[in-house]
Amino acid sequence: MTILAIDIGGTKVRAGLVDENSTSLVRTIATAPGPGETSIMPSILRLVGEYSGYSSIAVASAGVISEGRVVSATDLIPHWAGTDIAGELAVTGVPVSVLGDVHAHGLGEAVYGAARGCHSSLTVGVGTGIGGAYVSHDGPMVGAHGVAGHIGHVSHADARDLTCSCGRTGHIEPLSSGTGMVEAYERLTGELVSGRELDQRAENGDQSAISVLSGGGFALGDVLGSLANTLDPGIIVISGSVSRSAAFWWPSLIAGYRSSAMDPVSATPLVRGELGDDAPLLGAASYAKVFHA
Repeated sequence: MTILAIDIGGTKVRAGLVDENSTSLVRTIATAPGPGETSIMPSILRLVGEYSGYSSIAVASAGVISEGRVVSATDLIPHWAGTDIAGELAVTGVPVSVLGDVHAHGLGEAVYGAARGCHSSLTVGVGTGIGGAYVSHDGPMVGAHGVAGHIGHVSHADARDLTCSCGRTGHIEPLSSGTGMVEAYERLTGELVSGRELDQRAENGDQSAISVLSGGGFALGDVLGSLANTLDPGIIVISGSVSRSAAFWWPSLIAGYRSSAMDPVSATPLVRGELGDDAPLLGAASYAKVFHA
């Protein structure tokens, strides 16, 4: 059974064929409307047209998803809320399933990646924003309104004056995401740098960079400890570009977790994801197999 999996993110759209537990013919385009277009769906349909030989389409999409439609989304993808993804892809003539990208990411790591074999897992993606998913043997916890797992929108005292991408203030995302920490460094120094350069400056002894990475990591770890107290996952998987920041962010994340996790969950493993960008493709395909069964 070959599935065409599509991952629609804030900056890029990736598509590839999934057979069993591997991807092939992966292609990437920018998440942006074509010339004269206001929606990104025409670009996605053109991308789909480059593939053949698949029996169904599995989509992992940014935003809050319900019944194949984007019911809510941040400004990372303009005019995305209200898009009927499943309806627009129905022109292909094959079954279409749509899952939130963070839920797909968590399911991919649970079935094929760092959490395989565990009875439950909490996966946290830390990059441009912060997303998450709790997965058990029953699959990803989606919630009554499709927002379960939106870890980036958990409140934290250190973020009380920061505006989140959702429009609220006080959420962990603008404090601990890659974007949030780059912006924090700019506020401190007046310099706009990339996430990679922020890491490098910290490793070179830049105290502002060290403070930003350490503070962001500790605060997110604090949130994860509280979530572990509530959900008690068998393992916590950290993925995304920020998870590769080893020198200061990662140790601070662990310290923050230990500071708030109760004794029974304090030893829950925190590990890096194994699948990288393929996690949502594999997770969406895994979901499709059940959805279309």
